[in-house]
Amino acid sequence: MASVRTFTAGSLTVLSLAQSVLGGAPKQCTGTSELSCHNSSSVADTCCFNYPGGSLLQTQFWDTDPVVGPDDSWTIHGLWPDHCDGTYDSTCDSKRAYTNISDILKSSGNDDLLTYMETYWLPNDSTGEEFWEHEWGKHGTCVSTLEPSCFTDYQPTEEVPYFFNTTVSLFKSLPTYKWLSDEGITPSSSKSYQLSDIQAALSKNHGGETVYIGCTSGAIEQVYYYFNTYGSVANGQFVPASPDNGDDGGCPDSVKYLPKNGGGSGGGGSTTSPTPTSTTSGGPSPTPTGTFSGKGYLNAVTGGSAKGCLISSGAWYTTGTCATFTAASSGSGFTLKSSKGSCSVSGGSLTCGASTASADSDVFAADGANLANADGNDWYADSVPSGSSQGTVYSEKGSHGTTLQIQWQSA
Repeated sequence: MASVRTFTAGSLTVLSLAQSVLGGAPKQCTGTSELSCHNSSSVADTCCFNYPGGSLLQTQFWDTDPVVGPDDSWTIHGLWPDHCDGTYDSTCDSKRAYTNISDILKSSGNDDLLTYMETYWLPNDSTGEEFWEHEWGKHGTCVSTLEPSCFTDYQPTEEVPYFFNTTVSLFKSLPTYKWLSDEGITPSSSKSYQLSDIQAALSKNHGGETVYIGCTSGAIEQVYYYFNTYGSVANGQFVPASPDNGDDGGCPDSVKYLPKNGGGSGGGGSTTSPTPTSTTSGGPSPTPTGTFSGKGYLNAVTGGSAKGCLISSGAWYTTGTCATFTAASSGSGFTLKSSKGSCSVSGGSLTCGASTASADSDVFAADGANLANADGNDWYADSVPSGSSQGTVYSEKGSHGTTLQIQWQSA
């Protein structure tokens, strides 16, 4: 994972990213002094100078309807290179528009990065994998310093972890929710804020540079942090910059900052799409669809309300991306498998992983659309997980205080 440090170069606040990624290494850019978008002449080595996409935008979402991500955090939209004037290239190399981002990250030893993305880099209308593929194909392939020729002994796909590591590292250094909260600007269904106050709260943490704020129906929903760079996106330095697109973001002088916990413009804070790509902490019980066969999601329901779903380890999550499970017929029941591996009830808890031993507990049964166990269709947890916490799911009540059902929903 990338480490981040900030320092001051003259009057510039600089963000320096140092990444440790398995596989080939990007070209080392020593003695590179040109700052992107500030060169007075052409620069031949575009492995050490981002061109033509010299302006890098770290873009973030605030989604309330449907809710995406934790209630106390913005989420990642992407990292976009543009031409320093608001124009940009897109989908620059269709041959590298990979369709297996999750597998690429796991094979390069970036499991922790992928887990983070499953909470903080989510779409509101598709799967996480589809969203990451879109962002890489449209924007990542246009980053000149991540071209295959910029790597020593290049192996296909090894540029991908650098793009996602850099994007996540920038996002972590730009805690929009905290910066606004520090100035008393918190989500509210009834209160409005001056756009100038929101801008001031963000800009003072971005080297004094203007931060682009985007609105829909008078409510803020996106922010773009602009950077110019020294060197490569993989291991260079990012210098805060102001927007170059001339777009005012469509925001009025007085704006709403709606909460994610039920105060969205649609009046509901739950995701009710037939394909649950992100979870929320409450809402009506989803409609179970299909039987335990093929690909689907395992929704968690407690007290008659939807409360998130299971993720690939078998844990219960209320804010994150729902894992896709595969159910396959086996004897009188079926097996379940996630991207982590086979699922079983081991030691009284539901787990999925490559080390899961083959046993009778690997074969599950169904009670309608509910996942069953030896005692019926009730499963248990210590409590309803919140935020980034994950809850272990148990097959026996014991001292566990929360009862839930696990319902299949076909993908």
